[in-house]
Amino acid sequence: MTSDEIIAATRRWLERSVIGLNLCPFAEGVYRGGRVRMRVSECRSASGLLAELRSELTALHAADPGQCETTLLIHPWVLADFVEYNDFLEVCEAAIVDLRLEGELQVASFHPRYQFEGTESEDIENYTNRSPYPMLHLLREASIERAIAAVPDIDEIYRRNIRTLRGLGFEGWQRLWRE
Repeated sequence: MTSDEIIAATRRWLERSVIGLNLCPFAEGVYRGGRVRMRVSECRSASGLLAELRSELTALHAADPGQCETTLLIHPWVLADFVEYNDFLEVCEAAIVDLRLEGELQVASFHPRYQFEGTESEDIENYTNRSPYPMLHLLREASIERAIAAVPDIDEIYRRNIRTLRGLGFEGWQRLWRE
């Protein structure tokens, strides 16, 4: 697997799932505007990924939002186990605090085996956060606040996503990935 192949799979997932199914109504403008940085990590350890995460957080914070609004740190060779990945999210939060970026940046989570609390592993609603590879989505708090202000009921997005995936079903989900 090359970085280009990993990024191509990630773009396909964004275009067909996140944007195509409108799972995140805020993603299309940022993506089509070329303001999503995609970084493929070569790390093979959580400690290496943490160092890279810290670097990416710092770079995103320093970047002009008109040029780089958000970052996808894709890490296909580390934290493939969802439980380990989920535990690592606490480390991500601690890094944000340590870098004094609390209130500026946050990390959203996507993983091939994503599972929401209170669901079964193969429940279709988990697919809203299932990406081709483990990744950390670095977001600007200001972007999130603008997005939230533009939507009357932010929780409706989550409810609509569940309805969309339940209506699509597993067969429909699989159809998205056929060429």
